[in-house]
Amino acid sequence: MILPAIAAGVGVAVIVMSADPFIVRAQDAAPGAAQSAPQPAAELAPPPDPAAELAAKRDQTRAELETLSKTISLSTDKVGALQQSIADLEKSTESIRQALIDSAARRKTLEKQILESEKKLADLGVKEDGIRRSLHERRGLLAEVLAALQRMGRNPPPALLVTPDDALGSVRSAILLGAVVPGIRKETDKLAADLASLAALQTASAAEKASLTATMTDGIEEERRMDLLLAENDKLSRSNAAELEAERKRSEELAGKATSLEGLVASMESEIASVRDAAAAARLAEENRKLLTDEQRAQAKALADSGVPDKNRIAPAYPFGELKAKLEVPVTGDILRQFGDADGTGHEAMGMTVATNPETVVTAPADGLVVFAGAFRSYGQMIILDAGDGYHLVLSGMDTINTRQGKFVFSGEPLAVMGAKRVASATALALETNRPTLYIEFRKDGKPVDSRPWWTAKDTGKARNDS
Repeated sequence: MILPAIAAGVGVAVIVMSADPFIVRAQDAAPGAAQSAPQPAAELAPPPDPAAELAAKRDQTRAELETLSKTISLSTDKVGALQQSIADLEKSTESIRQALIDSAARRKTLEKQILESEKKLADLGVKEDGIRRSLHERRGLLAEVLAALQRMGRNPPPALLVTPDDALGSVRSAILLGAVVPGIRKETDKLAADLASLAALQTASAAEKASLTATMTDGIEEERRMDLLLAENDKLSRSNAAELEAERKRSEELAGKATSLEGLVASMESEIASVRDAAAAARLAEENRKLLTDEQRAQAKALADSGVPDKNRIAPAYPFGELKAKLEVPVTGDILRQFGDADGTGHEAMGMTVATNPETVVTAPADGLVVFAGAFRSYGQMIILDAGDGYHLVLSGMDTINTRQGKFVFSGEPLAVMGAKRVASATALALETNRPTLYIEFRKDGKPVDSRPWWTAKDTGKARNDS
């Protein structure tokens, strides 16, 4: 507190320490100048909630990526190459379906990479905002430090504070500098470190955005390839158009009358010809499998494990009960709700809910017969697979369905595509997110069961809320 008075006595420019030991002020003192009152420390704002800040940054990042995706397009040459690659494929049901499964796997890998990049960018953005906020909150202090450094650089000590013929002033200057310079150095080092960190974060963000743009371009290319493959597959498997339309209308009528999933499945298997015939054939194939010898069963298992099982089969390659810890979640995303969690209506959830990015592909989690594909009551667009052994797999919340009832599908085969936003349905109540959400329910003999034992270790994440 005596430093301003000393400065006034010697009539020089000094650096004054405030009541806060971490704050210094550059000040011009004139002889006889009155000492200014110390400035009260500003009240500190409450620290931001890290989880809420990260969620907000992810929402912002996601919106930026959606805008970016609309600016990406494939060149004419790339589209032509894709069309030629599809034209060169062997036009058989088996080859097309295998190509679809491979395409879906690549697309899900790219979607996972996009989701991971989105999280990285959000995390980098939060850190960058933290440094910017710190610099902003310390702008007054930093301005004073920079002013002090500029003054000292312009008039290096000891001439900064004393006149050449004033020995007493030189001693006083040395005392002042000894007290002030360490504080200035500390703040200068901290400022330099913050600026270096900010530059590193900006460089990392730019690199991640460049990588993400390339990944999104590959994803658009894979999406286009899948569309072409689906068109070819539709040509090969299309039955009489009038018969398919009649079945579609009949299934809509049955869905309107059914009051439960059990009732819907029962009515579909008894009144829709394609489902009834396929279900009967699948049950017969399942019974025949049970009659195989141990050696034959081992050979069939080895063939399925090889990754190229018979694509013409009409029954699952494995009994569903043997697939625990082997299935992959049908979409890439974040698990928001698990079986048994509160569903927002005072009840427990009967399935799991996964938040995805827009237009994410939905694949079959296991081999199964499509017993229903369409809209059903409060579930929205829904697919029900008969996976054998009394198990049914329910998927709902999609925007576009690319399969039909009565068709046998293989694990990893693309079934549908998510929409741009969450579909309002009874299974998505009380979810604090606008992202598309897929609801997944496993049922055994008509009763919901926890699906977690069936997913691979990498997919059994802890449920969390996503804003």
